[in-house]
Amino acid sequence: MPSGTAVVCGGSAESDLARGRGVAGVAGMNRTDRLVAMVMYLQGRRVVRAEELARNFEVTVRTIYRDIAALGEAGVPVTGEAGVGYTLVKSYHLPPVMLTTEEASALFVGGEIVKRFTDASLHQPMGTALDKLRAVLPRERQDHVERLSRHTIVMERGCGGAAQEEQAWLMPLQRAVMQRRVVTLGYQGKARAEETARDVEPLGVVFYGGGWYLVGWCRLRSDYRHFRLDRIRTLEAREEAFPVREDFSLTKHLEEGMKKMDTIPARIWFARGAQERARRECYGTLVDEGARDGGAEFSLFTYSLDWLAGWILSFGGEAEALEPAELREKVTTRIAALVERHRMEEAVV
Repeated sequence: MPSGTAVVCGGSAESDLARGRGVAGVAGMNRTDRLVAMVMYLQGRRVVRAEELARNFEVTVRTIYRDIAALGEAGVPVTGEAGVGYTLVKSYHLPPVMLTTEEASALFVGGEIVKRFTDASLHQPMGTALDKLRAVLPRERQDHVERLSRHTIVMERGCGGAAQEEQAWLMPLQRAVMQRRVVTLGYQGKARAEETARDVEPLGVVFYGGGWYLVGWCRLRSDYRHFRLDRIRTLEAREEAFPVREDFSLTKHLEEGMKKMDTIPARIWFARGAQERARRECYGTLVDEGARDGGAEFSLFTYSLDWLAGWILSFGGEAEALEPAELREKVTTRIAALVERHRMEEAVV
């Protein structure tokens, strides 16, 4: 087979694994899938022991021996040495890896997050890597990624924490945005609030303030609304398609929304060891006000004192809320509640 592996997206004559199941072992994977995955696994490593392959693909070492023999019979040049491991001849490569639409979308969203929230040294390499991936996509997939980039925005404004655990709803909602399909959400607006059913025309997904949001036209409220993905309880993508809203721009909508939101100035003391994390998670909005007591005081703006209080507590004793007084009160109230909870647990024990 030719050397050099292109990455393309589209239909594939290969197995389900090559279309998106990945290289990692999967319980119940059939043998054809496993053999393709094994070649991909070997291709990405210099030497691999049979025990490592067995663990990865969740089979016995004896099964690995049989699979290696089958690959050799099929003409795949795998060499092995007792006590060392197996190696794939350097000049051998699989045909182009076929990425599904969802995989390509995930790579571009992940790349955008890397460019926004990681060290600047990674920005340029990630940008060129995404450009190369985009260049080898079929035309229709390029159009999909272009639409995705217009309807998926990762923001840096405001002081937010690291991304929440990946939401199960993100990919289905991106698909609904691309296809302009109405979705029905079971949505719980606030803690202890009653869950409501919402028919929504999804217009984009946005990451800000440490979490993902769906931006859409809510038919129940007859207005544009932001829905936090971690508050979605159920999701149904319907067959109904909605027309393009020519007067709507996701970028302009977000810019106008930010102008309307009131920001609250705050000051926090961070220990020296916590400052790197604080700067990283605040996306450059921290302003150093001067060193003291083995740390430094910083000023920043926030949209939510409740959120900021929780973030400060995540640093333990390496952060202290200074101003405003309401912020200090929220922190002390949470600490008192935490202490009381542990006292109750001790009493029960």
